[in-house]
Amino acid sequence: MTSSTPLLDTVNDPADLRRLMPSQLAQVARELRAETIDAAAKTGGHFGAGLGVVELTVALHYVFDTPRDRLIWDVSHQSYPHKILTGRRPGIRQIRQRDGLYGFTKRSESDYDPFGAAHSSTSISAGLGMAVARDLKDRDNHVICVIGDGAMSAGMAYEAMNNAGALDTRLIVILNDNGMSIAPAVGALTNYLSWLVSSRSFLSLRDIAKQLAMKFPRTLRTAAERADEYARGMLTGGTLFEELGFYYVGPIDGHNIDTLVPILQNVRDARQLGPILVHVVTEKGKGHPFAKPDREKYHAVPKFNPATLEMATSVSNAPSYTSVFSKALIAAAEKDERIVGITAAMPSGTGLDKFAARFPTRMFDVGIAEQHAVTFAAGLAVEGFKPFCAIYSTFLQRAYDQIVHDVALQRIPVRFAIDRAGLVGQDGPTHAGSFDVTYLACLPDFVVMAAADEAELVHMVATAAQIDDRPSAFRYPRGEGVGVDLPDKGIPLEIGRGRILRQGTKVALLSFGARLQECLKAADHLQSLGLSATVADARFAKPLDEDLIRRLVHSHEVLVSVEEGAIGGFGTQVLHYLARGNLLNSGCRIKTMHLPDRFVAHGAPKEQYEDAGLTEKAIVAEVMAALGDGPRSLDFKTLA
Repeated sequence: MTSSTPLLDTVNDPADLRRLMPSQLAQVARELRAETIDAAAKTGGHFGAGLGVVELTVALHYVFDTPRDRLIWDVSHQSYPHKILTGRRPGIRQIRQRDGLYGFTKRSESDYDPFGAAHSSTSISAGLGMAVARDLKDRDNHVICVIGDGAMSAGMAYEAMNNAGALDTRLIVILNDNGMSIAPAVGALTNYLSWLVSSRSFLSLRDIAKQLAMKFPRTLRTAAERADEYARGMLTGGTLFEELGFYYVGPIDGHNIDTLVPILQNVRDARQLGPILVHVVTEKGKGHPFAKPDREKYHAVPKFNPATLEMATSVSNAPSYTSVFSKALIAAAEKDERIVGITAAMPSGTGLDKFAARFPTRMFDVGIAEQHAVTFAAGLAVEGFKPFCAIYSTFLQRAYDQIVHDVALQRIPVRFAIDRAGLVGQDGPTHAGSFDVTYLACLPDFVVMAAADEAELVHMVATAAQIDDRPSAFRYPRGEGVGVDLPDKGIPLEIGRGRILRQGTKVALLSFGARLQECLKAADHLQSLGLSATVADARFAKPLDEDLIRRLVHSHEVLVSVEEGAIGGFGTQVLHYLARGNLLNSGCRIKTMHLPDRFVAHGAPKEQYEDAGLTEKAIVAEVMAALGDGPRSLDFKTLA
């Protein structure tokens, strides 16, 4: 530990925090920020969001009786300070490591995490459900949802607010405005007004005025109500939220703990009100130690030296799959002006920021709105454009109805570039790209591809650009490629045709996606054991290369399909084809290897794939078991 934290050292849980004097909270916040920075230096991870809510975190746990009062963090990548204050400080330097704390909130990890999250815009819906459940059980605890302004770009947040306003259920929503400020900059006057409109005296006076207004004729009563709304809107800027049925308080300086605490206490005690929205303005990454300015205030960082601030970097000569996709799409767009890029609040994560720099009028960031992104792409496609919708696999799940109804049903040629396919390491199961093959390959006339390496990705971009009669998708993993030579230009692949990389006689390994290198290593291993192995790259899960599969079955004793996706994906497509063609009884033993039917815990990617049983050694063990030369639980040491 590089910083002295004498006051924070006395806080093991929020009950300890609540024993402190209000005047001590600012020091707690300073020490908590230092501890968060020091922990991030050891592990890396989400950094800026947590630093931006340090004072808010202290104030919330000080004012509310957590965990009895439910505190829900939207996305929860900002929850490192929350975890430190809620009994998990001893494990904070193992966060995101195998068997360590999860990088987001997790119900099984702590009673202080009432709802697990990692995707955005879910907090208000979950909180409203908890608030209604509280009322049905006749309890009196509070429910507080903390949601960032970025998450307010998703329709789900407004659906929940609309429902909360209609139900008039007591619910507290904290809008953490850390970049896209809805109101003017906060200051002494706005802080005072926020305290005033949240105070008992103001609420009582306002209630008296409303009661008096009820005695007025209808026309005067309506005018009085409108005057009240407009007055509050001009003072605080909360008209939008008031129209949704929320009592608006703010904007408030989110780094002034002496302001936050009394306002939150007022809000806590205003039990006569229904839903309340508290608008808090913060600075993402506040107090970060780096001198270099950054627009995202170091949203996520690798490990770094807290003394020199030098960040850890991995040594590799291979480019990332994301950068390869970006360059390939730019190259294709230079030749075809109909190509456009679409992303949902992830321009840098998907590489489309580079596309936007080259084609600023042809790239569209729609915000955290995957459903809209898909149907927006469909609208562009029916007018003759070639939209490439670049979305992480885990986030594309949120737009499944639009994929089915607005794209597949109408055979509209939207191209889906699916980043972060397979396991993603320390972000864990909430961000794993496990299910896209399963949920796309079941759709009629959908072309589903997976890149085995970065060169194949270049060709798949070119392939998707040429598909004009139906939707298509190509998936690729997070991280660096395998180091193969990149082609000068992408060449469209023949739809539904795989390739054989190595010809053998006894065992066939049929890979779909980025496990191909493990299959090649397994083939070498099998060869050393006297077993000749063919290695094939399917390239397509739909349409299948049925001729390739049929030849592999007829000419080998064992066929093993290998994929980094969930059950129901590529292997299932292969089995269905073999069953329809009466080929399951051909004498070839068929095995499928896929992600286990459970969520794989976070850790380094290598650790995750070992856990999932999709490594070279696991493939060899599967083959040996199929041949009857050993059980599936064969000791891997005998195969080393």
